[in-house]
Amino acid sequence: MNVYILVVDDESDVEALFRQQFRRDLRAGRFQMEFAPSAADALKLAAEVRDPSLILILSDINMPGMSGLDMLPHVRADYPHVPVIMITAYGDAETRRKAIERGAVALLTKPIDFAQLRQEIDTRLEQAA
Repeated sequence: MNVYILVVDDESDVEALFRQQFRRDLRAGRFQMEFAPSAADALKLAAEVRDPSLILILSDINMPGMSGLDMLPHVRADYPHVPVIMITAYGDAETRRKAIERGAVALLTKPIDFAQLRQEIDTRLEQAA
């Protein structure tokens, strides 16, 4: 089964960074990564990826247009079984509270701890197997 992780971030260098960090996993076919430059694009992409192959959404909070926090209720309504991890440069208590209240399972702060993120991904892969 092909499983997907959807990464949502408006910064252009994020895709290259994630592809480099997870290059062995991607090459080995453990999972695929899709990238969306906005929350609106992410919702369109998520609709194209057939369940249950979408196993995780990683989303930046601060993006032009719809923010990651604004996207969360849409994801929770349409894909209640897909966990969402929010990523932000501002990991203050209020941002964390809002993210969790709106349905995020976790909040990671930039710069991203890729060892921690890899553990999250491994957990989702085990659950999907």
